[in-house]
Amino acid sequence: MQFKDYYQTLGVPRDASAEDIKKAFRKLARKYHPDVSKEPDAELRMKEVNEAHAVLSDPEKRAAYDRLGRDYRPGQDFRPPPDWDAGFEFSTRGFSPDEAAGFSDFFAELFGRMGGAGGFRAGGAGYQARGEDHHAKVMLDIEDAFHGATRQITLQAPRVDAQGRVRLETRALNVRIPKGVREGQIIRLAGQGAPGPGSAPAGDLLLEVHFRPHPRYRVVGRDLHLTLPVAPWEAALGAVIAVPLPTGEVKVRIPEGTRGGHPMRVRGKGIPGEPPGDLLLDIHITLPPADTPKARQLYETMARELAFDPRPDWRT
Repeated sequence: MQFKDYYQTLGVPRDASAEDIKKAFRKLARKYHPDVSKEPDAELRMKEVNEAHAVLSDPEKRAAYDRLGRDYRPGQDFRPPPDWDAGFEFSTRGFSPDEAAGFSDFFAELFGRMGGAGGFRAGGAGYQARGEDHHAKVMLDIEDAFHGATRQITLQAPRVDAQGRVRLETRALNVRIPKGVREGQIIRLAGQGAPGPGSAPAGDLLLEVHFRPHPRYRVVGRDLHLTLPVAPWEAALGAVIAVPLPTGEVKVRIPEGTRGGHPMRVRGKGIPGEPPGDLLLDIHITLPPADTPKARQLYETMARELAFDPRPDWRT
C-alpha cells in the first residue's frame, strides 16, 4: 500500500488553515465534479479530493494523519505501525460506512479503528443533552492486569486555534487499572469527556486497553503465552522447572519424553478473572553449545553410543 499525501491532493501547504483547506476543496470540486467536468479522469480525481478533504477538514483526523505521515513521501510503501494512535483522544464524530465506502484502502487502514473498537462511527444518532463521549487507546503493562494499579495516562487532543490551525493539547490523568483487565476492555471515566452544552453534564472518556509488547509474555484473551526453554536432559528425563510469572514463580512438571513444539497448559495461571485464564507454555528444547573440549567429547559420545535417528520419516 502506498502513502497518500492529502495536502498535495488539495494543493495546500501542511500549515494551511481550515479556511484555506475549504477554499481549495471548493475550487477542485468545481473542476472535477463529474456532472460538469470535461477532464477524462474527473470521477477518480473527485474521489481523491473528497477523501483528502474528509481527513484534512476534521481536526482529529488531520492531527493523527500529520503525526503518522510526517516521515513519509507520496507513493512510498506504507504500513501504519501497531498502536500508532495510542494516546490520541478522539470524539465520537466519525464517518458512517456509507460515507466512507468510496474511500481508499489507505484511508481504511489509517482510520478504520480510530478512537476505539467501534471503527467508523456515525455522528448525531442518539443525541442526549450532555457532552460528547471521547475515546482513547491506552497502552498498559501486562503486569498491571495481574496486580491492578494506578497509572498516569497522558493524552493528546487536537484543538483548532484562532487562526484555524490544528494544535495538540496534552493532559494527564491518574487512572485506576482494575485487576484482571483484558485486552480491548473499556475503562470509563465519568465526566472526563467533552463539556456539556450550557449546564448539562460532561461526557465520559472511554479508554480502550491494549498491552505493550513484552519480552517474555504474550496475551490472548485471558491466556498468558510463554516460550519455555528446556534442556535436552530435562525433556528426555522429565524435570520440575520454576516458571516466572508476574505474580511469582510457579513450578511446572515437564513429563519424561517431552518433545519441542508441543504446548503445555497450566490451568488458572493466566490473567485473573472469573474464570481466570490459563498459562500456555511453548516448549523449546535448547541445545548447549559444543564450545569446549568437554562439551565436544560428550556430543561425540552421544553420537557413537545413542541409537538415535532424528529423521525416521525420511527412510524409504
